[in-house]
Amino acid sequence: MALYLVPIMLFASSVLMAFAWLGHVKFRHKSFFTALVFSWLLVLPEYLLNVSAIRWGAESNVYAPSEMAAMNLCTGVFCIALVSKLFLGEKLNSRKIFGFILMAVSILLVVL
Repeated sequence: MALYLVPIMLFASSVLMAFAWLGHVKFRHKSFFTALVFSWLLVLPEYLLNVSAIRWGAESNVYAPSEMAAMNLCTGVFCIALVSKLFLGEKLNSRKIFGFILMAVSILLVVL
């Protein structure tokens, strides 16, 4: 069960973190305090998912801590790209996309 749920939990954690880091930028007309509260409300469940996934993966001996850290970094970069493109409307040029692909390949080399 941990084999599948740990990566899913890490991905969900990365989605929340990407919105916590970047989501408030879309609402620049709101105050800094509002952005801060919004971000922290997203970070708490993100942190709970992240820590729980890493503990569960390590305790079940399914993943090494370095493998889970690599998965977390990869999904984090992927989610940043998605939030930037889909939520903020940022243009991702071919150089950025190629960079994201190279990061994904490097993570696969660590995990597999």
